[in-house]
Amino acid sequence: MNEAKQKFRLTSLERAWILYDVGNSAFVLLVATLIPIFFNALAEGGGLSSVEYLAYWGYAASAVTVITAVLSPILGTLADTRNFKKPIFTFCVAVGVIGCCAMGMASTWLPFLLIFIFAKVGFSGSLVFYDSMLSDVTVPDRMDEVSSKGYAWGYIGSCVPFVACLGLVLGADKLGISQMKALDLALLITAFWWLLTTLPLLNQYKQLHYVEVERHAIRQSFARIGHTIRHLPEDKQVFWFLLAFFCYIDGVYTIIDMATAYGTALGLDTTGLLLALLVTQIVAFPSALIFGRLSAKYPSSQLIPVCIAAYTGIAVFAFFLTQQWQFWVLAVMVGMFQGGVQALSRSHFAKIIPAEKSGEYFGLFDICGKGASFLGTMIVSVGSQLTGSANVGVGSIAVLFVIGFVLFRVSCRTEDAKQV
Repeated sequence: MNEAKQKFRLTSLERAWILYDVGNSAFVLLVATLIPIFFNALAEGGGLSSVEYLAYWGYAASAVTVITAVLSPILGTLADTRNFKKPIFTFCVAVGVIGCCAMGMASTWLPFLLIFIFAKVGFSGSLVFYDSMLSDVTVPDRMDEVSSKGYAWGYIGSCVPFVACLGLVLGADKLGISQMKALDLALLITAFWWLLTTLPLLNQYKQLHYVEVERHAIRQSFARIGHTIRHLPEDKQVFWFLLAFFCYIDGVYTIIDMATAYGTALGLDTTGLLLALLVTQIVAFPSALIFGRLSAKYPSSQLIPVCIAAYTGIAVFAFFLTQQWQFWVLAVMVGMFQGGVQALSRSHFAKIIPAEKSGEYFGLFDICGKGASFLGTMIVSVGSQLTGSANVGVGSIAVLFVIGFVLFRVSCRTEDAKQV
């Protein structure tokens, strides 16, 4: 019993690493909820129609995706060089935090959108290094547990500043301030929370796995990433996993990104949507912890397929969704498996790659995740337009989960064959 308790006791460095998830998740939640409202208000003030507002917001999201996809493997490979990871991580965090603050200073929609791209790229870049730090922060046997706790505390921790921000925005009239001023303050609160929760990791982290500094480090970084990409198909376990991850995690992110738009299409009010998203975060907290505990008994190669299968069911359920109570059920179901599939995928990947090349490989991991998130949204958009039904569009992403499930099993069989 005492040994079991000891196993789940976090070290100081593990806690500091998890705390960064608590900080950056607040920014993620703000991007999914209040920042689009802020941009919409500026767009209306600038004379943009609702169609133009959606188009420009989509262009901004696409720009972030493209920039992230290009920079992630380059910065990740450079960060594998000795003593490079922490400084570049710090720079990316600074870009994100400063950008978050600066958004509140924009008085028109175009500067706001450009600053948003700036902040989101900084955030996305920091995650490449943050994820790759896992191999320095803990040992392989504890990776599933620590990764799960990171997502779990990220979900519940992000609710702390979000509730304060939501209270400011919804209660702006009672507080005697304008809603735009309330949104300004929400951005500042989130930026401060993000910075504050980053400091312990910056203070304690030391890069343990690395490649030695070479002459022309940047040029050598390009050479290493080129070599890895060319030879990636030779490491069949990693190769098939990345293909599987590309499919199923894109479905996961599509459900997260399209939830507000889907609920709006069904006629749900804004307050109801915000509360449903808050419920998802709250449910995701204990669910991610449960998956972390389960990882001590079952390997991630068995737990990840369970999550993928559950998401397939969620997509099918969304196909038949017509009423508000069903949307709340969907929010709870997403919360139950969202943290598990994200955390276990991160730790599973960390265990099958070379530790000294974690930044380089997590750069590819990030491309297959956030950098490839256009596919699911495209399926939803095309499916909805061709059929005239939002239900069909959202239900269509079940295909991504089925393909991801099959490819993940191929990756696992490759691992079994390698061990034999």
